[in-house]
Amino acid sequence: MATEKHGIAYIAAEAGYFEKRVLRKYAGVWSLWALGVGAVISGQYSGWNLGLHSGGWGGMLIATIIIAVMYLGLTFSIAEMSPALPHTGAAYSFARTTMGQWGGFVTGLFENVEYVLTPAVVVFFIGAYLTGIFETPTAFQPVWWILGYVVFVGLNVTGVELSFKVTVIVTLLALAVLLVFFVSAIPFFDFSRWALNIGPGGTELPEGNGPFLPMGIAGAFAAMPFAVWSFLAIEQLPLAAEESADPKRDMPKGIILGMLTLILTAFLILFLNPALPGVGSFKLGSSGEPLLDGFRAIYGSGLAKVLAFVAIIGLVASFHTIIFAQGRQIYSLSRAGYFPPFLSVTHDKRRTPHVAMVAGALVGLAIMLALFFGLGADAGSAVIGGTLLNMAVFGAMCSYIAQAVSFILLRRNHAAIERPYRSPFGIPGAVLTIVIAVVTLGFQLSDPVYRAGVLGVAIWFAIGIVYFAFVGRHRLILSPEEEFALDHAGKPRDGAPAGRPAGAA
Repeated sequence: MATEKHGIAYIAAEAGYFEKRVLRKYAGVWSLWALGVGAVISGQYSGWNLGLHSGGWGGMLIATIIIAVMYLGLTFSIAEMSPALPHTGAAYSFARTTMGQWGGFVTGLFENVEYVLTPAVVVFFIGAYLTGIFETPTAFQPVWWILGYVVFVGLNVTGVELSFKVTVIVTLLALAVLLVFFVSAIPFFDFSRWALNIGPGGTELPEGNGPFLPMGIAGAFAAMPFAVWSFLAIEQLPLAAEESADPKRDMPKGIILGMLTLILTAFLILFLNPALPGVGSFKLGSSGEPLLDGFRAIYGSGLAKVLAFVAIIGLVASFHTIIFAQGRQIYSLSRAGYFPPFLSVTHDKRRTPHVAMVAGALVGLAIMLALFFGLGADAGSAVIGGTLLNMAVFGAMCSYIAQAVSFILLRRNHAAIERPYRSPFGIPGAVLTIVIAVVTLGFQLSDPVYRAGVLGVAIWFAIGIVYFAFVGRHRLILSPEEEFALDHAGKPRDGAPAGRPAGAA
């Protein structure tokens, strides 16, 4: 082991360490665009609508505008950082360069919570749809979750080429379904009667024509965690940096095109879905299948099962793509020694981080089962799904704050690093991201229904920090992210063995 300084020590990687952890390059601009859009698109099929219960339609509109501004600041910051630091570590890599090992680890831990729990939320809603299609009892839902993980972890393990091809196909299909819905909904659109059918205090107004802000401006802030679901995970694209054919050219294009696509679809679904006859904001505010409710209103319940299969495509797109991100995020932290290194071993033929993906799936599934049996199988989508959603959003908001801080520090302290792309919003955009994320966190903590889930995430953070303090920080390895950070630190490599390990490039 190398001499330890400032509480951090690097160990020499064993022979063949990096050869066992090789990823394969494949993705271009449109693969990256599909990865970003596909990861998010399920949030416009299920999840966003729960914010209607908190703020009414007007509150949800304001919340979505605020959150869209936050994501523009974030994604343009990431579009600058990712080609400048083109490593799989993404958020951890950005923070590691600007805030040292502790900053990198804590940021990576925040993002880890997001990418372990987000697929759990998505597969929860997949289970809700499949329960309706096959008329299985509520107690059967965990079987749907397990099957979902087995199928899509398996697809991701098979190879990056297949993974990206499936991503492009299911993302295009998911967007096609939304396009059909938008066109079909326009003739039935009755905004005042249905979208404004929530009164003060959250009561239903049978004739509609209610106030724009039935819960006041506080309701708009309370809806912000749910508005996040229309965009959450677009920031995962840098995790594919080492599998991108030309990350310096393609990564900014993929991120920005993906964000613009999602802004358009998010506002269309918000305007059209609640305004359909028999649907309305009040009913939609507690629905586990809002898009299906909309299709039923347009085409009738006789086609319900066929429509449910159609509506599930968006959920499948997100589930598949976020499992991809989950595997790469765990892989990068474990390759550098922050997590146990065995998690970063890649398949000897397919070069996919199969151990990381299986481990992340098992953790996500365990948390789902704990909530399912702890809250009770009959707790409902708004409680179980909403709790999982808020846990994922809490981790995401913490990660966004850290990434925005990384951007500011990178601009101020590392001006010499080559930047193939520069954010037009600069430091003010990053500051705005931090402010909105902090406000969102505050309103998450104010909701007693979901506070227990947020506290559970805080315990997750605490366990991770204890592990790093007593184990991880004494056994770091010079991965590409660590090499880059140490080379740009402007000071000696404290505690690091000299030279690049074989295969670390």
